[in-house]
Amino acid sequence: MKGFESRIRQSLLTGAAIGVCALTSMATTAYAAADDLQEIVITGSRIKTDSSVGISPVTTVSNEEIKLQGATRMEDVLNNLPQVFASQGGNISNGSTGTATVNLRGLGSQRTLVLIDGHRMPAGSPLNSAADLNEIPTALVKRVEVLSGGASAVYGADAVAGVVNFIMDDKFEGAKAEVGYSFYQHNNDSTRIQNAVKARNFALPDDDVTDGFTRTYSGVLGVNSTDGKGNITVYAEYLKAQPLQQGARDYSACAISVSSKGAYSCGGSGTTAPAQIIDNIGGGDYIVSGKNLNNYTSASAFNYAPYNYYQRPDQRYSAGFFGHYDFNEHVQVYTEFMFHDDHTLAQIAPSGVFGQEFTIGCDSPLLSASQINTLCTANGLTSSDKADVSILRRNVEGGGRIDDLRHTSYRELIGLKGDLYDGWSYDVSAQRSTVILSETYKNDFSLARTAEALNVTKDSNGNLVCANSAAVAAGCSPYTIFDSSSSISSAALTYLQTPGFKEGSTVQDVVNASISGDLGRYGLQSPLANRGVAIVFGTEYRREELTLKVDQEFDSGDLAGQGGPTHGVAGAYDVREAFMEVKIPVIQDKPFIKEFNIEGGYRYSDYSTSGKTDTYKVGGDWAPTSDLRLRAGFNHAVRAPNVVELFTPQGVALGLTDDPCAGSSPSYTLAQCARTGVTAAQYGKIVANGAGQYNDLEGGNPNLKPEAADTLTVGTVITPTFLPDLTFSADYYNIHIDDTINGIGADLIMTNCLNGINTSTFCPLIKRSATGSLWLGTTGYVTNTNQNTGSLEQSGIDFNANYRVDLADIGLEKVGALNFNMTGTYLIDFVTQALKGSDGYDCAGYFGANCGVPAPVWRHKVRATWQTPWDADISVAWRHLSSVAWERNSSNATLHGTSIPGLSEISSYDYFDFSGSYQVSDWLTLSGGVNNVFDKDPPLATTQVASSSYINGNTYAQVYDSLGRYFFFRASAKF
Repeated sequence: MKGFESRIRQSLLTGAAIGVCALTSMATTAYAAADDLQEIVITGSRIKTDSSVGISPVTTVSNEEIKLQGATRMEDVLNNLPQVFASQGGNISNGSTGTATVNLRGLGSQRTLVLIDGHRMPAGSPLNSAADLNEIPTALVKRVEVLSGGASAVYGADAVAGVVNFIMDDKFEGAKAEVGYSFYQHNNDSTRIQNAVKARNFALPDDDVTDGFTRTYSGVLGVNSTDGKGNITVYAEYLKAQPLQQGARDYSACAISVSSKGAYSCGGSGTTAPAQIIDNIGGGDYIVSGKNLNNYTSASAFNYAPYNYYQRPDQRYSAGFFGHYDFNEHVQVYTEFMFHDDHTLAQIAPSGVFGQEFTIGCDSPLLSASQINTLCTANGLTSSDKADVSILRRNVEGGGRIDDLRHTSYRELIGLKGDLYDGWSYDVSAQRSTVILSETYKNDFSLARTAEALNVTKDSNGNLVCANSAAVAAGCSPYTIFDSSSSISSAALTYLQTPGFKEGSTVQDVVNASISGDLGRYGLQSPLANRGVAIVFGTEYRREELTLKVDQEFDSGDLAGQGGPTHGVAGAYDVREAFMEVKIPVIQDKPFIKEFNIEGGYRYSDYSTSGKTDTYKVGGDWAPTSDLRLRAGFNHAVRAPNVVELFTPQGVALGLTDDPCAGSSPSYTLAQCARTGVTAAQYGKIVANGAGQYNDLEGGNPNLKPEAADTLTVGTVITPTFLPDLTFSADYYNIHIDDTINGIGADLIMTNCLNGINTSTFCPLIKRSATGSLWLGTTGYVTNTNQNTGSLEQSGIDFNANYRVDLADIGLEKVGALNFNMTGTYLIDFVTQALKGSDGYDCAGYFGANCGVPAPVWRHKVRATWQTPWDADISVAWRHLSSVAWERNSSNATLHGTSIPGLSEISSYDYFDFSGSYQVSDWLTLSGGVNNVFDKDPPLATTQVASSSYINGNTYAQVYDSLGRYFFFRASAKF
């Protein structure tokens, strides 16, 4: 911990020093301000331009749009964009990293670069290499610019899928305070699911529920220097979100299972209370009933759903400042300091013993006579022998497993920029970002202590005691799970429940220097243009460091509810880069050629881990008139493996959705299952996991090489003079990534092996335990570690439109104006090639274990806002996601399989949102609204179709509105 404390002190001292520098600068008398430049820098280029329309297509989300959505979480704003696929966020509990990430194009958050004012954000957690959106100060966001195409030549690696650039209001003057309040309201009226819940006598929520309350407070203070050449803007934010459990919604009140005929029932987990006992010698599968063992049936499955969080509780503090001062035209000092502390809890169902293997003495006083007869005598064992059993017993006495996650970050930046001479300018900056993780996993079970608590004898008074005297000294008390009528003692619970601890950090250092110039001043200019060639060149140094320390419980795999061990990781790399960009105005203001430009860029990178790489871009735009612009660009991007992908130790996790060879009636033949390691004696006798969770082996690979991507964009921008307030753009994109850094996919490995596809590659990756299981214990799993696999390719068309109608122009005097905005994406294909040389599969329009979250062919968001002349605005938004099919409906051999009615398709979804604001006075504005006005239930998607990392509460909780109507209110005061 000393290392973390020293980093905190260093960060605070550095931030304080920067602040003093900025404030001192504002008090200094300096030159008279120069004329403001009319040129700007747009996302996707470092070259200043006089046009807000770039060659690379950019979608912009304004501060006004953020407020109209009533968003308290930045991931919700971005997930509403058609270019963004759902990733980590506040509606994920099982498998949550406690962060919020953005995943452009569904190509992976690790391939999306997140910037603040053009400066890179760090890895958001030692658990996740992607930037954490929780660090963004919402109160200061002026707009968000999303460039959904390769930009590695401009910004470096990780910009394969694109860039999300948060533009901050760093020149604020005055004071602003906001208070926000939001909650969900839902009518539980899903009759079909309620009938399934009632059939199992499970609890149902109230018909009308109001919950998930969130409060936000923010303040911004901006002060200009007396000479007008400097500013410091200070901000502070606080968020408090209450938890919401799945038991509060009828469609998540139990783990829904759908039969082959489409009938709904409440499934659940085989880790039950009372205990499920599997006889590993005789092959029986039993449930403890009193002191007897009855045959286990699915009716005994444990309903884990109500415990899981649908919305995680969250408490977040953020504070910082942005400052700058212009000493003269040659020197502007700018500085930034950002702090955030986010504390959230991810709760899932209680821990216990999850099918791990134990031995019980045939003379154990824990066993009744009938149990001894079943587990020992019937298997030819005597009183001196031990029964070999797998135990599944839920710790209902101890409550849910709670993953207590806390991330604290510090970001410090200082820079100098200004004009040099004769058209040249410079920009030099240095930044350090530190993210600190503190994680405590509560209420888990120790396997080693469970073994001791099952090793029981009787003392001289006939009382049950642990047989190992050392264990007794440590507090061991018998775990009496073989008698369902016997309560578990508090002493046993105290002994068995064991926390796990992790702590770690990520540190990012970036030093960047660039020089830009107008070469037209030296005669380097096209004779047909009125502007010269513009150029930027520079260098960058970046170092990424990650450290994760775990305690003995995590490292040894002793925690029963983790699916396997979690090992610590430590690693670092640095990269030295040189880059340049050039923009050449070729023709301007000529007949049929209002403007014709070409541009190019190149970046040379030298990684300490993966060596030298080259990235580049070329593009051009042609505006025949001021009404029309055509643009095209090509980007070659290279992404080096990050620290997590390189160095994470390998361990068993729950990454396989299904074992089709498990259960009494396997869905594949003995010959097919034999390819996966099933013997004839095991066929039809392997215990299935009702929760749809099976093991895979995951982890890093230090021998990874960079992946390469090519992005092509071709589009048009229309700004007709006869409709001066209309802007329309359409851009085709194609992104192709080779040598992708991923696991192959545990479900894909299993499916291909079963179907006889490239068996020499896939089948050896399946390693079954001695009983044939892929989930009881940790010896059975599918190897799915990181490697350079095959390729990803996606193509589609993005549409953006903005239009303003002054109602007075159409004869409606004094009633204001209408603003219309539309953003849409048509997905043409989304092809994955798991391994080089193998057949690819297209996930456009599908979802499932291999395809992941739904990939609708068409998504759009349309907003209409009436700006009234009465200090009030009224807005309506329409969000649409086209229908998607379960991947098993695909004709592709890799994806195709037996479908289930009721799960085979998710119909198209339409959400309507309403919001409004009223300016009460010059300083006070009230606003509010409701999203998902019609309280549309989310679609059903169970762990039968995808892994639990995608599914929460029987749906894709980060994709669809899963909690009902969302009401929000805000009061904003500005002085």
